Amino acid sequence: MIQYKIVLVNLDPTIGSEMKKTRPCVIISPNEMNKNLQTIVIAPIKSSSKPYPTRVELKHYKTKGWIVLDQIRTIDRQRIIKVIDSLTTKEIEKTKSILKETYVD
Repeated sequence: MIQYKIVLVNLDPTIGSEMKKTRPCVIISPNEMNKNLQTIVIAPIKSSSKPYPTRVELKHYKTKGWIVLDQIRTIDRQRIIKVIDSLTTKEIEKTKSILKETYVD
């Protein structure tokens, strides 16, 4: 699994306010971790959202969506069904910026 790829993930079962069902997600964890661990860190994508500061707007296959960086979670790689696409350079830069601002600074 490669960082910033968009993958289809089965997120069920979930509890409470966690994002549910099978949905596209972005791989957030670095390639070195993805190569050596059985777990992958992902951020789910949803098709509609208000423009929260922790969300990145993206457009793939003429469909608008939002990377939900406030719902990051670690999953077992068995939950990944298939690779769908990759983020654009612009989407990667925006994602990195929001991750840094939210979780580092």
